[in-house]
Amino acid sequence: MPNPDFNAMVDAHYEKLYRFAFSLAGDPDTAADLTQQTFYIYASKGDQIRESSRAKAWLFTTLYREFIALRRKAARHPQFELNMMELELPTVSPEAVDRLDYETVVQALGRIEERFRVPLALFHIDELSYREIAELMDVPIGTVMSRISRGRERWLEMLRESGTEPDAANIVPMCAATGT
Repeated sequence: MPNPDFNAMVDAHYEKLYRFAFSLAGDPDTAADLTQQTFYIYASKGDQIRESSRAKAWLFTTLYREFIALRRKAARHPQFELNMMELELPTVSPEAVDRLDYETVVQALGRIEERFRVPLALFHIDELSYREIAELMDVPIGTVMSRISRGRERWLEMLRESGTEPDAANIVPMCAATGT
């Protein structure tokens, strides 16, 4: 029988971890794999966490490290996808159209330098505090605040370049509303 603490941890943090993974990887399958790998590691090593209040930061740190490891592996062993034939392309559903704005926002986020993208995603999408982000990234809080501010400016600039007229206040609800 699974550990009830493990189940509670999954229930409490799965969605936010997945969103963080998606903001890093830009791919739903990779995001799901990273999230599952993080909880697998937690199931194996979670008992080593001495303070339960640190578990959330531990999960995000572990996911980020797994992403870095995955990216390094991909650099060493690149994979190429075959282009699908035009007739095999899926039709666009109304749900996909509804998600278009969200996808534009996430794609713009994905084009931002990693040092700005990570704290920005953790703050706006995963709703971590400055302190939690600083601990996760092992940088001072002032650095986190600066990177979020600069990253947000670049993010809004990229959205404007893509033809979207974003309002900084609308980015967070747009990201959170989709549940991805």
